[in-house]
Amino acid sequence: MSDTSVSRGLFISFEGIDGAGKSTHIDGLAKAFRDQGRTVTLTREPGGTPLAEKLRAMVLGDAMDPLTESLLVFAARRDHLMTVIEPALARGEVVLCDRFTDATFAYQGGGRGFDLAVLETLERWVQATPAVAPDALRQPDLTVWFDLPPETAAARLADARAPDRFEAQPLEFFSRVAAGYAARAQAQPQRFARVQADQTRHQVWQQLTATFVRRGWLSIMVAANSGPK
Repeated sequence: MSDTSVSRGLFISFEGIDGAGKSTHIDGLAKAFRDQGRTVTLTREPGGTPLAEKLRAMVLGDAMDPLTESLLVFAARRDHLMTVIEPALARGEVVLCDRFTDATFAYQGGGRGFDLAVLETLERWVQATPAVAPDALRQPDLTVWFDLPPETAAARLADARAPDRFEAQPLEFFSRVAAGYAARAQAQPQRFARVQADQTRHQVWQQLTATFVRRGWLSIMVAANSGPK
């Protein structure tokens, strides 16, 4: 493990359509980083702050047009960045975030068919980090994409709790969301790590931790001794 990887903050996001299983593994990764002596901030989007959680409830529960939906998501993100993510990174913590901006491009852009140019403008406004560089944007150091066929995700969600406004969408919607994620990953391949999520929990965990070991962020021993059994 390099001194740089230990001392600096890490921002890691987890993406995938509903039912992809990412939430199952985020807690395991948080434990693995803590076992290595790192301080971990575990958070989610939309949400992560009292204000952003209120906006999350509106986005998931209230009918609205795609522009209103996108504005609320980015408003929640701005508060989340300023209140939680940026301070944690400044303290040298590992931030594990269940969804970030890629989800907006996948769900609002791909699923809803909303104007990607507008989303790109909102991304520049909300995620600007002028202290880093004049045109810098706050993006994750790594985005783990749990890639799952929409048909498999739908089967997994069939017996889940009462669906929210997104989970209740038809299969065609999730096919567009999956395509939105694929387009985002193709545009920024250096930031994405694709995980084939249609495998056993243990196999998914092995794919996941291998990525972190290769980057020098987790030791082989910690990765092997954590996660689902």
